[in-house]
Amino acid sequence: MNFQDMRRRVATGEGFIAALDQSGGSTPKALKGYGIAEGAWEDEEAMFALIHAMRQRIIESPCFGNGKVIGAILFEKTMDGESGGKSVPARLAERGVVPFLKVDKGLEDEAAGVQLMKPNAGLEALCERARAKGVFGTKMRSVIKSANAAGIEAIVDQQFAEGKRIQGTGLVPILEPEYDIHASDRAAGERILFDSITRHLGTLGEGEEVMLKLSIPAQAGLYAPLIAHPKVLRVVALSGGYSTDEACAKLAQNPGMIASFSRGLLQDLRHQQSDEEFDGTLGAAIDQIHAASVR
Repeated sequence: MNFQDMRRRVATGEGFIAALDQSGGSTPKALKGYGIAEGAWEDEEAMFALIHAMRQRIIESPCFGNGKVIGAILFEKTMDGESGGKSVPARLAERGVVPFLKVDKGLEDEAAGVQLMKPNAGLEALCERARAKGVFGTKMRSVIKSANAAGIEAIVDQQFAEGKRIQGTGLVPILEPEYDIHASDRAAGERILFDSITRHLGTLGEGEEVMLKLSIPAQAGLYAPLIAHPKVLRVVALSGGYSTDEACAKLAQNPGMIASFSRGLLQDLRHQQSDEEFDGTLGAAIDQIHAASVR
């Protein structure tokens, strides 16, 4: 797939985007969920080798290339690795899966009810390297903890500002201002978030477009105008800590919003499973998430 093929696949594909971008501090938790206890590796390099082996197993599974997964978000070390004898982005494209890259450097401490992204001086250089490897777009996450209008505006300001830096390198940014699903004021805060995103979309120029990765809203259908917005290539949902069943049930109430799940996709995969068991478990999750995304 060339860049325009990838854009068409993302814009019109009937499927979902797999989140395979656990990194740094989240890797031990991901490995524990996979059945590998913390302490089973000697150093960070060995830890990342284990998580890469898990991702290779996913990417090479027959069900991962069956057309239901239209994209995959990668951690930087995964982008730089290989699968099936090729670079991971090239192998994904060969399987009909559009590669994205996680580019944020983690979160600042909470202030004004939000956690902004840490400064990212090397963003353009990373994006240029990713594009050279065949990556289509990026993803960057910040977190909203409460319905603080000033904090939410700061989150959206930062996401769009970083998005413009990414657009300048020729990649398509996924903006991810995640709303904590456990926040008691989430319904009110998500309406503030919706209004802020809508205003910022109005500032995009000719040829500029973004994707949005948002928590499944407390009010079903809230983001329908964003899904239809001409500057939004696609709106995808994060599972946010919901189980696969919960996330899929809630997603199905939001037509046009597709999944970009991590926990919801990987929660039942185990290192100890035979290839047949692993492929069957992954295939069942893919089928379930696909159905919720295209319903």
